[in-house]
Amino acid sequence: MSYKKISNLKVLVTGGAGFIGSNLCHDLLLQGNTVVCLDNFSTGKKKNLEGFLHNSAFQLIEGDIRNLDVCRLSMKGVDIVLQQAALGSVPRSLSDPITTNEVNISGFLNVLVAARDAGVKRFVYAASSSTYGDSTALPKLEEVIGKPLSPYAVTKYANELYAHVFSQNYGMEIIGLRYFNVFGRHQDPEGAYAAAIPKFTKLLIGHQSPLINGDGTHSRDFTYIDNVIQMNHLAALTVNTSAIGQVFNTAVGERADLNKLTGLLKKFLSLYDSAIADVKILYGPERPGDIPHSLASITKAEDILGYRPGHTLEEGLKESMQWYWEHLK
Repeated sequence: MSYKKISNLKVLVTGGAGFIGSNLCHDLLLQGNTVVCLDNFSTGKKKNLEGFLHNSAFQLIEGDIRNLDVCRLSMKGVDIVLQQAALGSVPRSLSDPITTNEVNISGFLNVLVAARDAGVKRFVYAASSSTYGDSTALPKLEEVIGKPLSPYAVTKYANELYAHVFSQNYGMEIIGLRYFNVFGRHQDPEGAYAAAIPKFTKLLIGHQSPLINGDGTHSRDFTYIDNVIQMNHLAALTVNTSAIGQVFNTAVGERADLNKLTGLLKKFLSLYDSAIADVKILYGPERPGDIPHSLASITKAEDILGYRPGHTLEEGLKESMQWYWEHLK
């Protein structure tokens, strides 16, 4: 899938040591950009930056977006901001809503203010499919949302409201990307709040049984990291003025339930270890705050940004399982 990429510019990636952020940093460096990474390593990992820590075009600022001065420092000479820094996870937000709010709302506002004051024109930020809340309509259309189901969802919706206000009042070119269940290389399988795909993958590689919350019929629009990278480039470079101040679903436009997902994980990992095919899947109670089904309409992104997903779920999973097999076994 060929598309125009950001090149020869100075780009700030907040949360650049995280799963999505580090993939963006890597891709931006390949295009000849100067990349500034701002991260406090609360969830990001230095090992995600190992491949370019010593690259002269890469600058690491260890700091917290809750500190406005640090945000201002990171903006010097920046052309484009890709705002990825956040505390993810619905369960984490339910157990600690205050910290989630401080990082995801106050921190986000600091980044916006610092970008505004530095004269940064194009600001692309990570929004979330959690914003759809209790809306049961499928597929999810950007203009039709429900009430949030978790503190995390509240914070991500607040980001969209602030982005709209800043876009309207300060002449900033701000675009939001509502990520749908992103997966791929560098996604951390460890910790209480690890996402299902890396967590299940590590368990299967160790011949341990993954535990599905519910009966496995909950479905998601699982989105490979390369599709997310593509959307960030498209949003950063679009000359279509109708994109400004908008949010776009960042997904594949197809859904798979957790039973299908675990079957595919076993299928692709069995290419490296045939015993994985026989590992049993366990089932437990549903998690509070979880929505049963999620499926994005990507029509708006296709029509306005020219988005065409480069990877299906199966293609993305096959590449991911190869990466995890090489890094986890």
